[in-house]
Amino acid sequence: MVVSYKHEPFTNFADEENRQEYEDALSRIRRMDLGKEYPLVIGGQRIFTDDKLDSYNPSNTSQLVGSVSKAKKAHVDQAMDAAYDAFQTWRGFSPEERADVLFKTAAIVRRRKHEFSAMMSYEAGKPWGQADADTAEAIDFMEYYGRQMIELGKGKEINDRPFENNSYFYQPIGPGVAIPPWNFAFAIVCGTTVGPIVAGNPVLLKPSENTPVIAYKLVEVLEEAGLPAGVVNFLPGDPEELGDYLVDHSRTHFINFTGSRQTGTRIMKRAAEVQEGQNFLKRVVAEMGGKDTIVVDNEADLDLAAEAIAQSAFGFQGQKCSACSRAVIHDDVYDEVLKKTIEHTKGISVGDPASENPYMGGVINRKQFDKIKNYIEIGKNEAQLVYGGESDDSKGYYIYPTIFSEAAPDATIMQEEIFGPVVAFSKAKDFNELLEIANNTDYGLTGAVISNNRQHLNRARYDFNVGNLYFNRGCTASIVGYHPFGGFKMSGTDAKAGGPDYLLNFLEAKTVSETL
Repeated sequence: MVVSYKHEPFTNFADEENRQEYEDALSRIRRMDLGKEYPLVIGGQRIFTDDKLDSYNPSNTSQLVGSVSKAKKAHVDQAMDAAYDAFQTWRGFSPEERADVLFKTAAIVRRRKHEFSAMMSYEAGKPWGQADADTAEAIDFMEYYGRQMIELGKGKEINDRPFENNSYFYQPIGPGVAIPPWNFAFAIVCGTTVGPIVAGNPVLLKPSENTPVIAYKLVEVLEEAGLPAGVVNFLPGDPEELGDYLVDHSRTHFINFTGSRQTGTRIMKRAAEVQEGQNFLKRVVAEMGGKDTIVVDNEADLDLAAEAIAQSAFGFQGQKCSACSRAVIHDDVYDEVLKKTIEHTKGISVGDPASENPYMGGVINRKQFDKIKNYIEIGKNEAQLVYGGESDDSKGYYIYPTIFSEAAPDATIMQEEIFGPVVAFSKAKDFNELLEIANNTDYGLTGAVISNNRQHLNRARYDFNVGNLYFNRGCTASIVGYHPFGGFKMSGTDAKAGGPDYLLNFLEAKTVSETL
């Protein structure tokens, strides 16, 4: 009997025993794993190629995490053949059998939780608490989607006429592609892969070129838990070489993507074109980022507001599509909230999560480092730099927490996704204007309202146009099964990852009617 779902608890690093266990995990990886070579995985076979992706610690760029073989187009064709072969048997596994593979994988990861988290401290620059939450979310995806598939496996009740026996059930749609990002290097890699898999569909997994090692670790534990060969195929590589080819492939049934707006819209466009030999319409699940706002009303807990803004803006270096990059504050309390946020931010530590436990590490790579620095320079011309703005690339890609005030609602730093530790403050004269500014971007992913005015909260519930809205807390840290995640507008297809209808994206409903 499968027990009810509850999300995986987070590790309390104030506990000295937990801190020691994490330090031990970092030490084991340093001694035993760093610098290893990792293969492609196609149909269960390990394939090493001469061309490699070298993954470095973004907080210590001299430290090689691993070298991963790069796939070419011929490997995609080979993997698609393997996926189709696997589909013929995997689709016949019962929902309970497929879910059991996820449950076993979750159990393995749970026993080795610090190992996976510590690898993300090396490869993604994740501070301990952020890495631990990432691993917990991966466990949650497996536990939750397994249970959801068991429930969906029962089909839905429909009506019969006296001379009919009617049934309505779900079946898998066929092999597809998962293209996850680097920022949730284990959780989103896991969720975008195991959701389609538990629904009965083999997956070609193309991880981010920035974090391929932790993605390989997921493939390993899925295999250890009994996933048949070919159900997941591991294809790291150059996105410019593989991306369009994976999307365009005539045998790709779905593309499960999380990443930038530019790439997401490109995928949507290309997937709509029917290729030669293709006799189905491709499905696209796309989560494409955000420009997320915390609104602070004049009737609010201002200490809570400052803490929510700082944590949501600077957690994991602001490298979350849900990160707060806009704080829109009622004029009555603007100065006080800004002052309190600056004071809160002063306590934020910056360092290498693979050797200490800072609040922030380095941003993921040189490209992002330069991009964020450029936005800071833009901000200096558009608003007032009131805190931070510094950067340091002597050891890693460090951008320090940065706060701008007096930003116009239509300023570049208020409109474009920065994906770094930068937040801009803007003011409004009343709640109408607060909501107007909150809604003035192309994105609609997350948002938060800090207010003790119930009438204002009730209005925001329907008029704040985001897919995930939070009251009196920050705008990050959704939990699988508790806060299904997905956005409106240019933030994506609102597939609601970690929600009760997510798996329907990878299933087709069938009606069978038998005349008696």
